[in-house]
Amino acid sequence: MAETIEAKAPQYLSFTIAGTGYGLPILAVKEILQHEEPTVVPGVPPSIRGVINVRGQVVPVVDLAVKFGKSETVASKRACILVVETQIGGERLVMGVLADAVNEVLDLPATEIEQASAFGANVKLEYLTGMGKVGRAFVLILDVDRVLSASDEELAVQVAAATESTASSAPAEAAPPPA
Repeated sequence: MAETIEAKAPQYLSFTIAGTGYGLPILAVKEILQHEEPTVVPGVPPSIRGVINVRGQVVPVVDLAVKFGKSETVASKRACILVVETQIGGERLVMGVLADAVNEVLDLPATEIEQASAFGANVKLEYLTGMGKVGRAFVLILDVDRVLSASDEELAVQVAAATESTASSAPAEAAPPPA
């Protein structure tokens, strides 16, 4: 999916997580929400912070800072949630990604994107499609399908299903007694 999105639009949403600049193809980002505390779901890895309700849809929220090995204290202050869409195995999946700040939309033609390098990057190379040159700095361009790996996606689907089934099986409020 990353190659298809990048071929359609060389624009990336740049954002910051734990002091590092990242970018996602703009077409993968469906919306940006002000941070709200996700509902915690027991038994999930620390990188899955819980779920939020986005217009009636249960959306799992991933903390990439924790996934990338930052301590949870560094990763605890988030300002917004990027709602992103990924497609794996022909199935559409919507997930939230916690971010410290959203910076800007960048126009990055292929000539401004360098091959990802292991030198200095605290992110696995398989999660990156490249490093975008922004002035004298770089933005790590994330591969949305790979960074939200199959295990996270499967877990997110299970979390969403469990949360929906819990909500639907909750006891209905009792009707008031007849007067």
